[in-house]
Amino acid sequence: MSEDPTPVSDSPFRSDPSPRDEAPQFVLPLVVRIERADPPARTDALETAARAVLTVLADERSAGEGEWAEAMRDWQDARIRKVVRRARGAEWRRAGALPGITVTGKSAEVRVFPPVPLDGWPKDLARLQVSGTDLDDPEPPVDADPAAPALWLNPDLGMSAGKAMAQAGHAAQLAWWELSDEERTAWRDAGFPLAVRMADPARWSELTSIGLPLVRDAGFTEIAPGSCTVVADHPVLRREPHGAGGPASTRSE
Repeated sequence: MSEDPTPVSDSPFRSDPSPRDEAPQFVLPLVVRIERADPPARTDALETAARAVLTVLADERSAGEGEWAEAMRDWQDARIRKVVRRARGAEWRRAGALPGITVTGKSAEVRVFPPVPLDGWPKDLARLQVSGTDLDDPEPPVDADPAAPALWLNPDLGMSAGKAMAQAGHAAQLAWWELSDEERTAWRDAGFPLAVRMADPARWSELTSIGLPLVRDAGFTEIAPGSCTVVADHPVLRREPHGAGGPASTRSE
């Protein structure tokens, strides 16, 4: 894992042509458990997916000589792609037998796996469906804690839960890259607290203009290329000089 934020000029989160396109392409698989009779709440699924991405980034197996380190480096040297699939019953149990990490929220379970080649998914993951991840919140989510990290979704975009889970994961990763080692450790030790919320329409333009990390989608699925999807609002980043009106770290997958 890179110790420093990736320069915007060579970011894996840009949609325009890049030398990264010439590298072998990898994808980070995430699988959300959606049982027919008891699906998770949408917001909890988004938050759990974001924490799953942070968890695999922070895992010792992803760094140095760890068993996932080479795959993580290959993934981050190319375009950074994340794909969310759904599973239930026996599908979920088979996915759980593969190397990975299961992260549990209030109602959601998301398993994240080390990156795999774009065209080389394990059979038990490749057979899982990408569609069908539409989820709802039984109750409106409570307001985000202003003292905690928040990932703000673009209120003008309609995304499936699976798409929004991947985008929340991108935003969490951008925030992770911007932090120092000490700040990363503190976030990890606290259990990666965060909230994913829809931004107030009146505040969205402000959020995208104050220098916070911003995800711009490459347009592979669902939405138009270049669409701004999520802003990563971490308290530490609000205190940094680039958070006071400087150019935003705009990157896309």
